[in-house]
Amino acid sequence: MKKIFGRPEALTDFPYPYCPGCGHGIVQRLVGEAMDQLGIAGRCIGVTSAGCSVRNWKQFACDMTMGLHGRGPAVATGLKRTAPECIVFTYQGDGDMAAIGTGEIIHAASRCERITVIFVNNAVFGATGGQQAPTTLLGQKTTSFPGGRDPRTGGYPLKMSEMLSLVSPESYIVRVSLHDVKHINQAAKATRRAFEVQMKDEGFSMVEYLSMCPTQWKVNPVQALKWVEEKMIPYYPLGEYGSIRN
Repeated sequence: MKKIFGRPEALTDFPYPYCPGCGHGIVQRLVGEAMDQLGIAGRCIGVTSAGCSVRNWKQFACDMTMGLHGRGPAVATGLKRTAPECIVFTYQGDGDMAAIGTGEIIHAASRCERITVIFVNNAVFGATGGQQAPTTLLGQKTTSFPGGRDPRTGGYPLKMSEMLSLVSPESYIVRVSLHDVKHINQAAKATRRAFEVQMKDEGFSMVEYLSMCPTQWKVNPVQALKWVEEKMIPYYPLGEYGSIRN
């Protein structure tokens, strides 16, 4: 019987540790597929972050390291500059990259560092109990703000793709969604393109994935898919934001 579907070779057989309906497993598969298709797993160095994805150093079949919370782009910059032949990527959530790591990602983007950033935006601090994140939507209830996000006290949600595109003149920056098969296929193409930009030394690259967190959103997995489509996408429009286009 011909095998038509299986685990990417760039991923190990370490079980996914994520909650049912979480988007991290999808994102990691897309990264693994891109590494296989481009034949770069042997050249890749990944920088994992603090957060739900912290265990992915066991899941990617390539060299992995971990930076301090939010410092992934700084670590990746050092790795890429000392080993330019390697393909270096960070894997970060919104709590890691858009909160404590804001300074690192802005300056890495402004320098157009030749790194690839995998940015998972689920609009909440997933690993630490569901607190309000910089990407939490207005009115969205969290454990730290049970009445919902109020811009007078919590500010407005950060649109990281738009913001970074303003400071990174050589960049491939794109926002995609994981809420259905069509959009997952689009996310797969964007993931592969982000690595190609680094391989061709064209500039900085980042893929922002609008992802699901049923556990901390207090909904079931099907409702989480609808929430991404109906709530997140209107505020975080999908598309390309950097100067480098497909």
